[in-house]
Amino acid sequence: MTETSSSNLTQVTYHRIYMDSQGDSHFDVVTVKQSLSQAAPPAAPFYVSEDGPATKYRFYTFDSGWIGELHPAPTRQFLILMSGAVEMETTDGTVRRFMPGDLVLLEDTSGKGHVTRNIGDGFCTYFVVPVPSV
Repeated sequence: MTETSSSNLTQVTYHRIYMDSQGDSHFDVVTVKQSLSQAAPPAAPFYVSEDGPATKYRFYTFDSGWIGELHPAPTRQFLILMSGAVEMETTDGTVRRFMPGDLVLLEDTSGKGHVTRNIGDGFCTYFVVPVPSV
């Protein structure tokens, strides 16, 4: 989701799953601000956020009906859903549905983790970017 504000800033939001000190997982929404920049001259200015660290990528594809029972994330990673429909559930009982274009940052790399379900009729595919811990 992207919103344009009156102060010439664009905001990009994404979902995040994190772990608390008891090992339970929860959802949060993160907002990243962008500013108008001449980032790729001679192209016209466009909105750009600050850089974040990333060095590799991968793809995850889940078969129809696939369920990833309660598990921590294998690494801190951004998931961008490319196709299909997914439902994620945290240990506090919150369930969110994600569709193509949705972005999730998984930070629950220990503790109880979360549940992921492919709720679509076919395969779902994620573009995955592992990111270093902060």
